[in-house]
Amino acid sequence: MKFAERLKNARKEAGLSQGALAEKAGISVRTLQNYEMGKRYPASLDIAVNLAQALGMTAEDLLSEGEKSIVSADADAKAQLRELVQAVSGLFAGGQIGDEDRDAAMEAIIAAYWAAKKEKRGNAFPEEKGNE
Repeated sequence: MKFAERLKNARKEAGLSQGALAEKAGISVRTLQNYEMGKRYPASLDIAVNLAQALGMTAEDLLSEGEKSIVSADADAKAQLRELVQAVSGLFAGGQIGDEDRDAAMEAIIAAYWAAKKEKRGNAFPEEKGNE
């Protein structure tokens, strides 16, 4: 069973209207309708978690087998990010590098962040839209 079917069935079993579930999960009714029709999928794991919590279940229960890998991948990414932040914090706090190298490291991290964000959004940053 796919996410759309699980979501709709779980909502009905919980006795919630689309409006009530959307409100509890912090999304619009239209977004919920699109999820239930299989036209859209939550853009982030946080949305799936909010929906699951509003239904009294876990995100793993709400997602199908193939979709559960998203939960695992998200947890792995968050763990890697925590490790990176700890390493960088330690380096900046007491590491044996000079200010120039610290600045270069920070600039590289910021550049990588913006490059990934730009790629994810399909190069559609608001400031770039006017320059097309």
